[in-house]
Parts: sequence; C-alpha cells; structure tokens
Amino acid sequence: MSKPENDSLFEAPPMGEQERMVEAILFASADPVSVQDLIGRMPHGCDPAEAIAYLRKRYEGRGVNLVKIDNAWAIRTAPDLGFLMQKETVETRKLSRAAIETLAIIAYHQPVTRADIEEIRGVSVSRGTLDQLIELEWIRFGRRRMTPGRPVTFVVTATFLDHFGLESARDLPGLKDLRAAGLLENRPPPGAADLLDDDDDADGNDDQTELFEE
Repeated sequence: MSKPENDSLFEAPPMGEQERMVEAILFASADPVSVQDLIGRMPHGCDPAEAIAYLRKRYEGRGVNLVKIDNAWAIRTAPDLGFLMQKETVETRKLSRAAIETLAIIAYHQPVTRADIEEIRGVSVSRGTLDQLIELEWIRFGRRRMTPGRPVTFVVTATFLDHFGLESARDLPGLKDLRAAGLLENRPPPGAADLLDDDDDADGNDDQTELFEE
C-alpha cells in the first residue's frame, strides 16, 4: 500500500538538515538558546538535542565551539583564541569595591538575601550597588525565602555565566586561585571561608579571574 503524500508533511528532516537548522539559529542568536526553544522553532519531529551532540563534536578544535551555558547553547569563540577579540570586547567600566565583593558573595553563596550579604561583608549594602549589578544583567531576583518577611534573594544570571565563560556557578575559581591573583586578602573577611569546600584543591581558570577585575 502506498504511503499517503500528506504523511511527508510530518516527517522530520534528515539529521544533517537538522544540524544545519540548529547551527543557523545559534549563529543568528546573540543569547544562548535552550533545547526547548529550538524544538519550538524547528519542524515537527526534529531532535535538536541529538543535532547539538553532532554539532558539538563537529566544532571540536575549530575557531568557534558549541558551548553549554546554564541550560542553553551558544556558538562562542574557542577559549584559546579569545585574545584575538580583546580589542572588541574590553570595556572601560569599572566596578566599585563594594560591587565586586557583593557580586562575589552572590556568585558563591546564591541564593542570598541582602541581609546575608551584609552579614558576610560586615557592612551595609547600598541599593545602588545591587541596582548596578542588576543593570549589567549579572544578577537577578531569585525566589523569596520562606522566613519572616519573605525577603527576596539574589542569584547570578546566564548572562553572567556567558560573559565569564562559565557553564555553571560550579565552574567559578577557588579561593586559592583568587588569592594567587591578588584578588583576595590573605586574611579573608568573615564568612569567606565558607565560599567553597576544599578551596585549596580547586582548579582555577585564568580567564575566569577577570570576574573580579571588571
């Protein structure tokens, strides 16, 4: 019995074509794209997760790589070639000491409330400091804590992870690396000892230390 012509409308394209579709979408998007978003854009029956797996392997060793950022995917310059883009990506904006410390506390302790930040820093946190980090889209509001007053929490964003080449907050450099880079005092502030477990054994990433230099 011959196959009805209309059935072809519901057949997924060959995997090679699906790879091209995923590649085109990621290339055209400035922001990382989730698998769910890809499913919504591609023809019925496509498997973008499988296409990503093939593409990721295909891009290994090339000038650009397919990288996972939080729960989404993006095409980014290979890490070892980042120096070629330095002129185009360097920003002159400087974060204040308070903003640097606040960002570090949120990154390592998230989700945290404003009171948590003030307890660790030992001083009050101005609204302007948090507003600056929110404006940069490096932190966002998290879930309210189920405690009296239901205070709002803060967490880092996918934009933060993307900017510093991190797949997740677990990839942040350890305390040993930050001290070696001169970004932390030899005697950490109250609460800093809890930033990471086994901090002396953590493997750092030279590119990631820029987190506290911006």
